[in-house]
Amino acid sequence: MSTSASFVTHGKKIVAIGRNYAEHIKELNNTAPKEPFFFLKPTSSYLASGGKLEIPSGIVAHHEVELGLVIGKGGRDITQADADSHIAGYTLAVDMTARNLQNKVRKQGLPWSAAKGFDTFTPIGSFVPKASVGDPHDLRLSLQINNDIKQNGTTADMIFRIPRLIEHISSIMTLEEGDLILTGTPSGVGPVVAGDSVHCVLADAQGGELATLDFKAVAREGGYRFTED
Repeated sequence: MSTSASFVTHGKKIVAIGRNYAEHIKELNNTAPKEPFFFLKPTSSYLASGGKLEIPSGIVAHHEVELGLVIGKGGRDITQADADSHIAGYTLAVDMTARNLQNKVRKQGLPWSAAKGFDTFTPIGSFVPKASVGDPHDLRLSLQINNDIKQNGTTADMIFRIPRLIEHISSIMTLEEGDLILTGTPSGVGPVVAGDSVHCVLADAQGGELATLDFKAVAREGGYRFTED
């Protein structure tokens, strides 16, 4: 299996794009960026489909379903025209966020790494080869909690499209085979609590399923404990 197809075990970094859907920006009262902006998540946060999302004590964990793209050919200063040749395929992911911790550190002007980087905080689906996806900007992303639909959006609503994301990221840091880029989340983000069952679907414009992702939330035993002060 190639490094790109086995990106979960061989990839070196997760690059997560923030604020790439207008309605999501509005629901969190954020400011729209003038250029793509991103943060990094550790690969140790991957959680395979069927696994258990561990929510630390005191954490308000929010779901953010996203289209992920897997880098197949590394590069630096990649142009938008060449961007597609660097993509090996796609995947379905959830960027879990410790929202109360994120809000706390943002107010203090501190980084988000802890709020995004807990173990199990990047539930991830299977690798979808690029040839299986006709138009990555015409896909449906949906997330259900206990059979109740919470997010249901389309990648057509991305503010910055995939070639622009690759161009921007690679102008700052080299992209390597097996790296994952999370392309942002549509509106509808909200809490996941212990006991919840989460089901996500990536579908094409005709409704054909390309990937699914399932996990159950549990309370983490031990480890980090959130306090407001």
